[in-house]
Amino acid sequence: MLPRVSPRAFLRLSQAVTVLVVLNVASGAAVRLTGSGLGCPDWPTCSRRHVTPALSFHPLMEFSNRMVVVVLVVAIAVTAVAALARRERRRDLVWLSWGLVAGVLAEAVAGAVVVYTKLNPYVVMGHFFVGMGLLALAWVLAMRAGGPGGRGVAKVGRADRRLAWGLVAVLALAIAAGTATTGAGPDGGSPNAVRLPVPLDDMARTHSLIVIALGCMLLVLLYRLFRDRAPESVQHRGHVLLGALVVQGLVGYTQFFAHLPPGLVEVHEIGAAVVVVATLWFVDGLYHRGAPGPGDAPGLSARVATAGEAGPAAAAGAPAVGGLAGAGVAAGHAPGEAATAHDVPDHGRPAQGAPMSGRTAEPTR
Repeated sequence: MLPRVSPRAFLRLSQAVTVLVVLNVASGAAVRLTGSGLGCPDWPTCSRRHVTPALSFHPLMEFSNRMVVVVLVVAIAVTAVAALARRERRRDLVWLSWGLVAGVLAEAVAGAVVVYTKLNPYVVMGHFFVGMGLLALAWVLAMRAGGPGGRGVAKVGRADRRLAWGLVAVLALAIAAGTATTGAGPDGGSPNAVRLPVPLDDMARTHSLIVIALGCMLLVLLYRLFRDRAPESVQHRGHVLLGALVVQGLVGYTQFFAHLPPGLVEVHEIGAAVVVVATLWFVDGLYHRGAPGPGDAPGLSARVATAGEAGPAAAAGAPAVGGLAGAGVAAGHAPGEAATAHDVPDHGRPAQGAPMSGRTAEPTR
């Protein structure tokens, strides 16, 4: 029988996995920027006759990235088993943990295909995108492991939640355009690597326009949250995300006009991981699980529901439920689905014109 794992120990494991995924992204970018993509021309061994690399720069760079992946695979395997052995086993954590297992296997296979196709730019793009997906899964797992579980209770209205999920979709599009920009650029991981048959200026312009659209969407959402007096915690997370986007944009423009110095390009790729983490953190903050904490009182848009959101129960003050990690992993309602009065007790201050219920919020499970 497996030894039982405490919730705190499982949280530490999930956090360690997130750090390792970011390290994998950073080390992979370093391999490409130093022209070490074919430092190990074979896979899984470094060369046909040797598992370890020759003592020279490019093989050591490539092999170091592979060792990060090995440690990541072990950490994810341990986390997946720990999810099954966790005291008070939770289905959402199990699904997310084993989703990481599938993701890291896909990452390893993509890495092998990158080597065997001699750094085909389309394969390299897919490899990076898989890495970003792995980061998203790891971060959602860490956030969920640090909370009480159960279905999330919305702090804001449906329109704001939809706009926030729209941010996630546009961010994914921006990352895809960013990887295409990289594929059209000079740093392909090897002097002989094939590049995308697209002008770098055109791809960079497309990427920047998508990021500008992302920033505009966020500004609109922040205005709506301020206007509707959304909880302070929600607005704070939005401001952090805005700051991350501004810094990432400044780095992006600087690296482009400085003719892509490797150090700035590395910072920009790490910044992409930071923006992914900040975006998911912001979206997850639109919901609370368990009793609301300081700054979590629901905003007007969450309290005054539209007729189509949750019917009479919403008008009485029952908020909608959903949640970032609830998509496909938590039982019950999908993200953004409306709650009924039976699902979620009334909590916080009532909607304008609604009678005081006297009940306090409890976590829904």
